[in-house]
Amino acid sequence: MRVRIGYVAWIVGVVQFFVVHAIVESAWATPYSWARNNISDLGNALCAIQQQPEPRYICSPEHALMNGSFIALGVLFLAGGVLMGGALWCRGPLAAVSRVLLAGAGVGFALAGLFPADVHENQHVLGALLIMVLGNTGLVLAGYALERSAPAALRWGGTALGVVAIAGFGLFLSRHYLGLGLGGMERVAALPLLVWTVAIGVHGLTRRATDPHATDPRGTVTAGR
Repeated sequence: MRVRIGYVAWIVGVVQFFVVHAIVESAWATPYSWARNNISDLGNALCAIQQQPEPRYICSPEHALMNGSFIALGVLFLAGGVLMGGALWCRGPLAAVSRVLLAGAGVGFALAGLFPADVHENQHVLGALLIMVLGNTGLVLAGYALERSAPAALRWGGTALGVVAIAGFGLFLSRHYLGLGLGGMERVAALPLLVWTVAIGVHGLTRRATDPHATDPRGTVTAGR
């Protein structure tokens, strides 16, 4: 049950983030654009023209709701990782490193919500770095660290998503948006981790219900003994 709650925490954390994202962006008087606006623009506390990295007017009436969603995502991400323990992961240092790096992303999400970009820029940037550097590196390593019984789509798909996300972060920093806009390229850097997180949660829930070789939190076989 503890492990299943962990999977649910990951799914709920990501789903609530996208639901709140849609609610908050719909509250903007000036249309919010996934191409022209950063995700963090939704959490900015003040209405003002932002010059970096591209000039744009930001006014997010429901910024408190968005920041609360960032914090909830971070807390649920961390809680889910702790509750899942070693389920789905191989034993050894590589898996431990991957899990620690992914936990760093959870801390980053929480920091992003606690410190809006236009009020506490340095702390917010730190949160973003934890997500896009530590989290995406952990995602790359996950392909090698997940147990061999996990579907290849989860293992190597996770690694591929991590590589794409890291490349997207580099392009975002260098302001090479490839026609996607600053917001679009930021999403290339940030969203693959969330997509993989939901996939892991869904797989974990369905696997434990149907896979005769599934293991319990102590790593022992729960069926076919």
